[in-house]
Amino acid sequence: MGRAGMGAGTRPAGTADWYRNFGLVDAPASSPCYAEWSLGIADDPELIRRIGQWPHIKRQPLLILAAARFLGAGITPYPEFREFLLARWDDVSRIVLARATQTNETGRCATLLPSLAAIAASTGRPLALIEVGASAGLALFPDKYAYEYDDGASVTRLLPQPDVAGSPADGPPVLRCTVEGSVPLPAELPRVVWRAGIDLNPLDINNSDDVAWLEALIWPEQEFRRERLRRAIAIARQEPPLLVAGDLNEQLVPLADQAPPDATLVVFHSAVMAYLNSGQREAFRATIGTLAAERGCHWLSNEGHTVLAQADGSVVVPEMDDARLRGRFLLLQDGVPMAIAGPHGQSLEWL
Repeated sequence: MGRAGMGAGTRPAGTADWYRNFGLVDAPASSPCYAEWSLGIADDPELIRRIGQWPHIKRQPLLILAAARFLGAGITPYPEFREFLLARWDDVSRIVLARATQTNETGRCATLLPSLAAIAASTGRPLALIEVGASAGLALFPDKYAYEYDDGASVTRLLPQPDVAGSPADGPPVLRCTVEGSVPLPAELPRVVWRAGIDLNPLDINNSDDVAWLEALIWPEQEFRRERLRRAIAIARQEPPLLVAGDLNEQLVPLADQAPPDATLVVFHSAVMAYLNSGQREAFRATIGTLAAERGCHWLSNEGHTVLAQADGSVVVPEMDDARLRGRFLLLQDGVPMAIAGPHGQSLEWL
């Protein structure tokens, strides 16, 4: 990934490596368009120079690509995309600096569900959920979505209770996931009695600009993700989760104090730790340890190496080699590696 070149300065080679890695590793299986655009930018000194003028955390490929899509960039060959970027650079830059990659991928619930159900079963109590880096909070409804797990020989289907209020007329989103290994698929969905999230800038599902940004964050060819986003929003609007704005290390304990004491508390996150430096990540783990000791809190970490190259050179997922993950996420349950997950919840390989 060229982490050594991704220092806190604006060294163009590091940024180019970042885009090249995204175009070669992360994007091809999901979006040929994003793969082509990222590789084009990687070999474009003028664009790399411009991107290098942004703060480090703003240089990630997904952010500029989503900003362009938000402004109306179509699925075009790279030369046309480049023309669009240069013509709208001031607008692209404004959005990049104002927004963040707050992908609210409900599909990730499919890879979290087996662990959530196992935790609920082991404690015999319903769940209270806190998501850090919650965006609009759509991943806080794992009990209200439908699931299809395909192991290549058969498909296991799970449906929410039929009386779930607020399901869209055409049904809840169906989260499809291919599974490999001895995935402990539950017989039924766990019961969730409380749900809350923390985000530096929570997105409002009743704000049209925020919803448009969520749609822009979905990769161009993935219309099925756009459809399930819309269905998830329809569910969340019926029972909006509690979303707290602020730093996760400052807000986690006060928010956990609001969770019902007779429920099992689970703190989870996906593609969030890359936005913290190594010191902030250590502080977060320490807080989780305190909550585990004092509240019996459980922790699900769903993180990958390549969401964001680290400005301080640290590694977000030290437990597993990047070559083994290949653009996927490592799912940890209470600090123990459990599975390798597709970044959008599309696959789950149990370890």
